[in-house]
Amino acid sequence: MSRWLTLLCLLVLISGCAAYATHQFDTVFGSEDPANRISEVSEEDTVFYNEQVRPILDSRCVSCHACYDAPCQLKFTASEGVERGGSKELVYDGTRLLASSPTRLFIDAKTTKEWRVKGFHPVLNEREQSPSANLQGSLLYRAIALRKKQGAFNQPVLSDDYDFSLARDQQCVSVEEYQQFEKDYPNWGMPYGLPALNANEYNVLTRWLAKGGKMPKAEVAPAKIQQQVALWESRLNSDNLKGQLISRYIYEHLYLYSLYLDDGEDYRFQLVRSKTPPGEPIDRIATRRPYDAPGVDHVYYRFWLDPEVKVQKNHIPMQLDEARYLRWMSYFYDEGYKVTKDPGYDAKVATNPFKTFREIPAYARYRFLLDHSQKTIMAFIKGPVCRGQVAVNVINEQFWVYFIDPEVVYNKGSADYLEDQVQDLDLPAVGSSTTLNPASWIGFSEQQKSYLSAKAALFESEVGKKVPIDLSLIWDGDGNNENAALTIFRHFDNASVVKGMVGQHPKTAWVIDYPLLERIHYLLVAGFDVYGNVGHQLVTRLYMDFLRMEGEMNFLLLLPKEDRESIRKYWYRDANETIKNYIFSDYIKIDRQSKISYETDDHQSELYEMLRKKLAKVLDHDYDLEQSKLSLNQRKALYRLQAKRGDGLAFLPNVVTVLVTKQGVPIDVISMIHNKAHANISSLLDEEAARLPAEDGVTLVKGVLGDYPNALMQVEESELIDWANQIANLKTRKDYSDLLDGFGIRRTHHNFWFVSDAIANFNRQDRPRESGILDYNRLENR
Repeated sequence: MSRWLTLLCLLVLISGCAAYATHQFDTVFGSEDPANRISEVSEEDTVFYNEQVRPILDSRCVSCHACYDAPCQLKFTASEGVERGGSKELVYDGTRLLASSPTRLFIDAKTTKEWRVKGFHPVLNEREQSPSANLQGSLLYRAIALRKKQGAFNQPVLSDDYDFSLARDQQCVSVEEYQQFEKDYPNWGMPYGLPALNANEYNVLTRWLAKGGKMPKAEVAPAKIQQQVALWESRLNSDNLKGQLISRYIYEHLYLYSLYLDDGEDYRFQLVRSKTPPGEPIDRIATRRPYDAPGVDHVYYRFWLDPEVKVQKNHIPMQLDEARYLRWMSYFYDEGYKVTKDPGYDAKVATNPFKTFREIPAYARYRFLLDHSQKTIMAFIKGPVCRGQVAVNVINEQFWVYFIDPEVVYNKGSADYLEDQVQDLDLPAVGSSTTLNPASWIGFSEQQKSYLSAKAALFESEVGKKVPIDLSLIWDGDGNNENAALTIFRHFDNASVVKGMVGQHPKTAWVIDYPLLERIHYLLVAGFDVYGNVGHQLVTRLYMDFLRMEGEMNFLLLLPKEDRESIRKYWYRDANETIKNYIFSDYIKIDRQSKISYETDDHQSELYEMLRKKLAKVLDHDYDLEQSKLSLNQRKALYRLQAKRGDGLAFLPNVVTVLVTKQGVPIDVISMIHNKAHANISSLLDEEAARLPAEDGVTLVKGVLGDYPNALMQVEESELIDWANQIANLKTRKDYSDLLDGFGIRRTHHNFWFVSDAIANFNRQDRPRESGILDYNRLENR
């Protein structure tokens, strides 16, 4: 009882202090007036903001403050995010018992006053508009001033006073509370745990904030882009049932994408649902999921111009051009079928795409997804579900992905099979965002077993007899589509997906068919609610186990029948009995023999090389070291490092981004990915128990790979071979610390921002459409 009384008294004391601080501010500077400050500003102020202020926010603030995992929900990616301010509420909260209310920028509130009602506090002054008040009343100014006061770091590794963990206790104070914060945390100014702004950057932001932090309205797209918008909106807003259902299908898969309508322009759009038709201002329909009931009789699909700066961790670019439109039309309209009814938005139907879009042929849907399969997978990698260890420990560290050829498999027999299994393809989102019984996944487990039994029967009757189980089952990208083979890397609590077969032969691989690809999207993208409760998130994670195993089993079909069980055992070494009973049960066994002729004893490696040969015309090589400016001997040294396995590599962070210089001048960027080995990946919470450091390896690539670098390094071209050899010979933590002493650009390094800017420049040059600002929230402190 005394403990609760103490907590209550503390809460009252804190509330009283906050109220007193607010009173003090009100007395000196007047009461708050949260009016939107994004407005028409003078040409001089517009130029000043766009050319001087915005670049500083982009290069120094956005790296930590973007997307759902921005500390305190403070987003610097757009003026509206700065105006909205911060919140004490967490988006990623793996402990909440009830779903929380969404707070998505541009969606869940339209005015600054509405955000204040939702608990967001300002970071710009909202009281008396005078230079003094604008600085003292600005949380942003107080934060950069605190960091300036601290000065340069005097040690290479920061003390434990700094907490850089994802689950850290965030101090989301308002400006009224900042005076006490400065006393409690004198070293926690912004940029947090990084070098301070230089004098010019500090002066520019101070001048801007002193004048009131004015921000011009977002730029309007030019006429030629607006003409493209009008064209695409007319295409996606048909009057007939067939066109409406096709547009709904397109929307539910592309709603997270950044859509480009012109090759030479950088205007990005999002496809949104609106209450208003084309030609009128967009009135966005705000729902938790893209398939939730819209609350209106008619939905219009509109192109909303996205004002946010590109952030690589959530950027999924797609070019909408005439060639893509013609392909879509061939998929959806060349098939002679009719749509006879609107499926509606009842949750039992809308959460299951096989029910909702039943009248669109599976072949057409699969073709649409295959056309941009990297982005289909990327939506799960870069969508809200991607953040956190529990979310991505369902996948291996590095694996290759292939796809079933739609021309071979999707005949009338398979379509009938899919229709018959529609009830067994329900997904966890049918249970809403507040799943109070995580054991509900057992029901989904039984449905998955039933589905796999039917699938095995289909392979026995259709594929095994009429179509041989050989390389003809694998989609070759139609000879021109680089999406035919993908590589997925897991970086502990986030992941990346790239085109091609990158790195050395992986432990596992997936072969994905249409039902599997569709369920991945509706489980981890369309059906996942980042604001959902712990039960919803847990059941989603558990269900993904089924999908991973299904993809792995599809790959095993290509190997000799007698190899499959031993390889499964190797993949799931030391797994618990429940997992073993599942993966070795009869309902997922297919007894048909592979028709592929093998000539070596290492069948899996041989299969990888046969697939590489089959897909040679379409394999992407952008990340190959041969594309870099490195010499042959330097590349050989990196390949030797890549071939190494051993305990010493376990000291490496997940992602290392390396700036290569020549006499201090940047000439290239390479990335080193740490591939951590596991006996199995079936454990939900005790992943460390399954670790096998002796089998760890690395992948080295040209350019930036990974949206969240854990370490930055700068290596002189002449020292690159020594750098690789030093990594290969790591044996202790001190060895890694010595490596950083020689090559590391730690958080505290005086050259940090120079290296950061150089890496960003190379990233833009290498991949102008795909690149974005990297996230520094996971930079290590070692």
